[in-house]
Amino acid sequence: MPSTTVELTLSAGYRQAQRALAAWLDQGVRAARQSAFAARTALAALDSTERSRLARWLAWLSVAASYRGEASLAARVRRLDSGLHLAMEDALARLPMKSVTMLKQDHRMSA
Repeated sequence: MPSTTVELTLSAGYRQAQRALAAWLDQGVRAARQSAFAARTALAALDSTERSRLARWLAWLSVAASYRGEASLAARVRRLDSGLHLAMEDALARLPMKSVTMLKQDHRMSA
């Protein structure tokens, strides 16, 4: 009997929230004030499963930002939505240990 892999299907609301958050994160702090309302509106439409998926996505973005030596996303996400921030911190704790420990270490960048 052949095994099949279930493809992850993302709802339109999830994709909209992810796009809104990505746009909000890409903007500078001052410009982000305008798109924060759109991001909060998109987040309000998500169910708990989609919010946890989004929190895991944000946790991986936070790890990637730390590898690049950029500022943490946690403070910005906390200001946008404290519940999402807590879910992101929880998701961050559940990531593979090597990724999480890299966040806690100071990296020396070569010239």
